[in-house]
This record gives sequence, structure tokens and C-alpha cells, in this order.
Amino acid sequence: MFDSADPDFFLAHVDMTATPDALAGLMADLPDGVNVFQAVGEQLRRQPQVAIVKLAGKARGGGAEFVVAADMAFAAIGKAGPGQIEALMGIVPGGGATQYLAERVGRNRALEIVLGADLMDAEAAERYGWVNRAVPADQLDEFVDRLAGDIAALPGGVVAAAKRTIVLHDHSDGLARENVAWAGLVFRPATAQLMGAGLANGVQTRDGEQGLEDPFRKLAG
Repeated sequence: MFDSADPDFFLAHVDMTATPDALAGLMADLPDGVNVFQAVGEQLRRQPQVAIVKLAGKARGGGAEFVVAADMAFAAIGKAGPGQIEALMGIVPGGGATQYLAERVGRNRALEIVLGADLMDAEAAERYGWVNRAVPADQLDEFVDRLAGDIAALPGGVVAAAKRTIVLHDHSDGLARENVAWAGLVFRPATAQLMGAGLANGVQTRDGEQGLEDPFRKLAG
């Protein structure tokens, strides 16, 4: 089970100050066709255990990709906020979102999430299928803890058998396409300029992260 000790944020987007050299070092030993962010999502998806996200804060970019890669996610009403911010930074998601979202919510809604680049509330995320359920914030811990405890108490072998038989989609081709698209955009001078302007406007500070969509929309306009 994954949750956060920070009441405002579950998991932030990728650091906008990351350099090509730093990313190259992280990608050195990965399989062909995937980047380090995709590899994290695939590793999470393929664990024999059930991965459950307790979402009670904002999760943008790579943070939202972690949420959608998990087996289940439950969102706190009034507190949770997943969002794919990448388009406002001049790139596309590069950690599996284009594939995992299309599987979860359908192509039309995945395009809305990726190109609309809005923060989505818990109820809408539930309606779209991005998360399993939206739960009242004061009931989230109890609900998820009970579910996780019930799963853990199942007879031996049941969880692994369920994960084997409820088959994962093979996204290898799609992840390769996503990686090519992301890599073709992330290192462009225009992207660096946009992210640099965002950083200069304080978007990657605690206060700035509360509503970073608006500053990026103004910069893009």
C-alpha cells in the first residue's frame, strides 16, 4: 500500500531541473525501448503483490503515472487530485500514462486528460475509471486498510493466481512509441525555455505546486 505523509501531495511530477546527462545515467541499464519512468511503472504493475494507492493529495505528471500503474487506487474526496501536466510543459507523458490511461478510461478520455492537462477531482477520477473509488476523506484510511487487510488474509496463492489470470495488457509497443514521442520533445530548446520560465515563476516550490497549471497556461499563451 502506498500513501503519503504530506497532506497536500501524494507524489510530484519529475524534477524540471533534471538534465539529459542525469537522465542518461539513470537509463544506462534499462531494457531497450523503455525509459526509467516507464520501467518504474512496469515494475510496479508486475509485482506478485497487489499494489494499492491511497490518494489523499495532488499527484501530477510522474506521480499520476504511478497512481495509474498501481493495481488499485482510492481517492479522498476534496483532497485527491491526479493530473497529467506534461502538455503544458511542452512534452507528452513519458512514464506510461498514454498507455495505462487509455486502458483504464478509453482513448477519448485519455486524450482529454493528457491534452486538457487539468487537475481532476476524486469524483471525476472515479467516474472516468482513473481510480477505483472516491471515498470521503475521513473514511479513506479505514476503507483502504480494511480492504488491504482482507486481501492479505486470503488463503495462500489466491492473490498470485488472481493476478496471473486477470491478465495485464502488454504495452511494450505502446511504451516504445511513448518513449520516442517524449524523448523527441523533452530535450528541445523550446521545452527547456518553457520549463525554465516556469521555474523562474516559482512553479516548483511548495506554494507554486498548489496550482501550477495556471502559470504554465499563461506562459504558453
